[in-house]
Amino acid sequence: MKHMLKYIFSICLLCSILVHAQETPTDTIKKISAEKPKTEQTISDSIPVKTDRYGLRVGVDLYKLTRAFYDKNYKGVEFTGDFRLTKRYYAAAELGFEDKTTDDEQLNSTATGTYIKAGFDYNLYENWLDMENLITVGLRGGFSTFSQELNSYKVYNSTPYWGEKTEISGGEKYTGLTASWAEVALGLKAKVFNNVFVGFGVQLKVLVTNKKPDGFDNLYIPGFNRTYNGSFGVGFNYTVSYFIPIYKKKIIIPAIKETSKK
Repeated sequence: MKHMLKYIFSICLLCSILVHAQETPTDTIKKISAEKPKTEQTISDSIPVKTDRYGLRVGVDLYKLTRAFYDKNYKGVEFTGDFRLTKRYYAAAELGFEDKTTDDEQLNSTATGTYIKAGFDYNLYENWLDMENLITVGLRGGFSTFSQELNSYKVYNSTPYWGEKTEISGGEKYTGLTASWAEVALGLKAKVFNNVFVGFGVQLKVLVTNKKPDGFDNLYIPGFNRTYNGSFGVGFNYTVSYFIPIYKKKIIIPAIKETSKK
């Protein structure tokens, strides 16, 4: 019941603010027009100055951070960041580490390495009042350096008598592997508290370069995700971030002029 009353009060308060915001400029215009009825009047100075905040937002991917609690074959962490460049454009980057064991039909391998992604986001959302929410589409370039350890593999037999495959322990480790890719990133960030944002993102990826170990493929690439035996991959994240304001910019509102009829 308390939560219901809280939501009702918040909605009423938001509606009253919106009504006040819509009525104030009109009342000001009428007042100025009444005082100077036969002259050209500029009322832009009477409108309160609105500013946009610019700064750095840093965060962490909660999905990768908590995945190890229920997936014994995975360890990882990813840090995110973006910096507002213009009204709608943001420079964005991600830096992370992953250790993932993949159990395929033919082999079992572990990929361990770090990655970095950098690019930009474009905010499609038109905020009103003092909201700072984002619905973004962006581009990234990614690069990963990692190692692959072949834990075990099964010998392929085209005519098995008992339908079984012999499993052989591996132990070989291949270092110095690299991969690069491009991705399209779709995301959403909502401000839940002062300077605190939660967000969700989906990425569609395509490999550009892929240095493979001898004898088998990279089934998993840190930062890229599973390769699915091809050049395409997908990924997603669930982030919590904190915005560090650095400076503000005034929003330029075009002057509104009223010319009386002669």
